[in-house]
Amino acid sequence: MVFIAIVIGLGYAISYFYGQGSYFWVVIALLYATGSALVGYFSGDKIALWTSGAQPVTREENSYAVKMVENLAITGLPQPKVYIIPDDDINAFATGRDPKHASIAITQGAIAKLENEELEGVIAHELSHIGNYDIRYMTLVIVLVGTIMVLSDMFWRMRFFGGRRGGRDSGAGGVIMIVGLVLLILSPLFAELIRLSVSRKREYLADASGTLLTRYPEGLARALEKIRDQGARIERATKSTAHLYIANPMAQGLNSFFSTHPPIDERIARLRKM
Repeated sequence: MVFIAIVIGLGYAISYFYGQGSYFWVVIALLYATGSALVGYFSGDKIALWTSGAQPVTREENSYAVKMVENLAITGLPQPKVYIIPDDDINAFATGRDPKHASIAITQGAIAKLENEELEGVIAHELSHIGNYDIRYMTLVIVLVGTIMVLSDMFWRMRFFGGRRGGRDSGAGGVIMIVGLVLLILSPLFAELIRLSVSRKREYLADASGTLLTRYPEGLARALEKIRDQGARIERATKSTAHLYIANPMAQGLNSFFSTHPPIDERIARLRKM
């Protein structure tokens, strides 16, 4: 609801500035947001997998990883497709619109560097994202954040190159214009902070849910320690897909305030209290 309110506010502010009627850009903004959400819903997983360079694998090609996913998923989830990311660092993510259309991507580094119980913890974490429907929720969140960014950028480009049309410049109109400009300036920041807040809460929940699958929180805790010490960067990761991974693949420091993930040491501490 917060995102919808921001999109409507952006549309109204743009319409008011250009004197095109209170609802012209509101309708355009909502149509754009709806179209983007539909594309993200049905194709967001394919885009995320392609962006990461992940390649599908069968049981014959990598029986170790595929069997581990199968054994953990048998507790109550449909078998997700398994992908391998050709990267030596330790990371993984899940994507898809629902458990029946889900995929798990694991780096070669995770398979090579993690012990059996540690890799199980990572995979259980990603299966929890699937079971909790985080994969759908986070896809829609990032689409709406992108919509807000595009609308804000569109306004500023039109503002400087097209000028104001129609003009309303007195009394309450001036106040509304100022409020609209403030919204346009700050809405990308609000959207990003909301996205970060949602991502961090989902990571804590997946950590906890994953331990219910393995019954061994120490496995995930040790995997996170290796991620912290040995690296989680993915060469082809982007800002729009970073929130999907078990650890931020783009962070310069994993404890950054603006990271899509909670501090990794805090996650480890919580796991060891279970």
